[in-house]
Amino acid sequence: MGRLFLVNLEGKSYSCKHCKTNLALCDDVVSKSFQSRHGKAYLFSKVVNVYAGKKEDRMMMTGMHTVVDIYCVKCGSYVGWKYEFAFEKNQKYKEGKSVLERYKVWGPDGNNYWVAQEVEAGDSDTDDA
Repeated sequence: MGRLFLVNLEGKSYSCKHCKTNLALCDDVVSKSFQSRHGKAYLFSKVVNVYAGKKEDRMMMTGMHTVVDIYCVKCGSYVGWKYEFAFEKNQKYKEGKSVLERYKVWGPDGNNYWVAQEVEAGDSDTDDA
């Protein structure tokens, strides 16, 4: 196994809730109105210190997308997914962007988002845009 190089972010950032590794800057939030199977999720234009899983086509609330799950590069915890391809024309803005699930990350003020009991299971990517 090689040496692990992490990108350190300057400014307010979101980090892995398990190992506190920086994942994204607050300035890179595109939307805070996404939903995941576990609750709130945020769309980011750029994330760091993650690695991608296998590509798969996934039916979400806004249509079919090709996505990869993303994991913290330091501890290996699942943190969200990245959009590789959107089949619907009005969803193309998501391509190349990543979603971090709030229950898997620490917020910029050090808070953690807890999963609500009433959240239903199922893939989602709802946004209000």
